[in-house]
Amino acid sequence: MSETIIERFLPDAEATDALGRALAATQPAQAVVYLHGDLGAGKSTLARAWLRALGVEGPIRSPTYTLVERYPIPEGEAMHLDLYRIAGAGELEFLGLDEAGAALWLVEWPERGAGSLPVADLQVELAVRGQGRAVRLLAMSTAGGEWVKRLEIRSDLRPLPE
Repeated sequence: MSETIIERFLPDAEATDALGRALAATQPAQAVVYLHGDLGAGKSTLARAWLRALGVEGPIRSPTYTLVERYPIPEGEAMHLDLYRIAGAGELEFLGLDEAGAALWLVEWPERGAGSLPVADLQVELAVRGQGRAVRLLAMSTAGGEWVKRLEIRSDLRPLPE
């Protein structure tokens, strides 16, 4: 697969919400997404906007302490994982993750679960840039490549400034 990348700038919270809505509107029926970025880069904020766009109502909790939060969505179940606090991939077996049961995986700190997670379709890299965030979307599978192509045509995502 050839590398398919989108780079954009998120100047504020509304832009992050818009990206979450765009990702939700264009995602395939089954998707695994790895969310990368330092603490405070906006991974949980993006995940929250994405889940809201999929119709999740009520509180959307950060999985920082629970490690995984599950949400019903029309396509099945969305799982939001934060693996920052695990020591290694072996700890994932105790979380009761069922790969077949989730339509969407949003995984923060996926490198800590390397080898025990499903392969990503999309990698999202967030970085603080001034008052906003730089975001890089990288397709990691054929489905991810098609997904990125659908995102590329959206005019509501701002280019990354030089």
